[in-house]
Amino acid sequence: MTRIFSGIKPTGHLTLGNYLGAVRQWVAADQGPDEALFCVVDLHALTVEHDPARVRRLSRQAATLFLASGLDPEKCTLFMQSHVDEHTRLSYVLECTATDGEMRRMIQYKEKSAQAQASGEGVRLSLLTYPVLMAADILAYGTEEVPVGEDQRQHVELARDLAVRFNQRYGQTFTVPKATLPQVAARVMDLQEPTSKMGKSGGAGPGVVFMLDEPGVIRKKVMRAVTDSGDGGVVYDREARPGIANLLDILAACTGGDPAALAGYSGYGALKRDVADAVVELLRPVQELHAELAADPAGVEKVLRDGAGRARALARPIVDRAYRAIGLLEP
Repeated sequence: MTRIFSGIKPTGHLTLGNYLGAVRQWVAADQGPDEALFCVVDLHALTVEHDPARVRRLSRQAATLFLASGLDPEKCTLFMQSHVDEHTRLSYVLECTATDGEMRRMIQYKEKSAQAQASGEGVRLSLLTYPVLMAADILAYGTEEVPVGEDQRQHVELARDLAVRFNQRYGQTFTVPKATLPQVAARVMDLQEPTSKMGKSGGAGPGVVFMLDEPGVIRKKVMRAVTDSGDGGVVYDREARPGIANLLDILAACTGGDPAALAGYSGYGALKRDVADAVVELLRPVQELHAELAADPAGVEKVLRDGAGRARALARPIVDRAYRAIGLLEP
């Protein structure tokens, strides 16, 4: 079996992009025949200004949505990052393997530190070092494949570099992982800014469709989606017509079609109506099951508790081996 690890940070409500680009892929392709671990990476949410109560609420909501989307605790391991101490134990050891220059070259660090400074906030040290914690998330389990979006590929490359460097210096300890990209809808774009990714941190913006948006809200957001100027009609061209291409990508991901083949619309209105209908129907069963699961929080907590136990049992021998390899005495 191939061991797989992936996770999502609870910095906002999960979006249609999270579902199409990650969670649905986990359910359809990554759990079951492989040994898969899926994690709410709540420690990563602490790298920027946050409300503690909101982080707890969003963490629970994300885990519930994972289950509602079809992740089966009998087929995979689902847990909360902060419930498994091996993540932070290994992170420090890997900090002793990484370099300051590597951290400062991370694209997301450059972007987020600039945003924090522009808003008058201090840049937390954890924002600089969190790629090492992400590497620890991956390497602690002997992970072979990491399903991620294109924007996270650099972090998986860092995990690979740290694994190779550690193995060369201290002896064979870690499996060297590789990133795997979703085949469909790897990046769903903002409906109002179709050259920007649809992100959880987009607040309540009109360009972001959340997994728990009501059908009326979804329809309104899709019908107000930015299209493109010009008289070219509905054609699939990511470069010249990003707004239309984004709508066609979403429709294709929802219906299983080909975006270029779906471009035979005579007008934008009909395309938007079909996209809205497809998104509403795609999310309806997820929302219904989420409501049932949210009514039984103890059941979700048990899944997370059991998952953390299994994750801990997998990670502890690897992390203990890393401690011995780098020169630490056994307790």
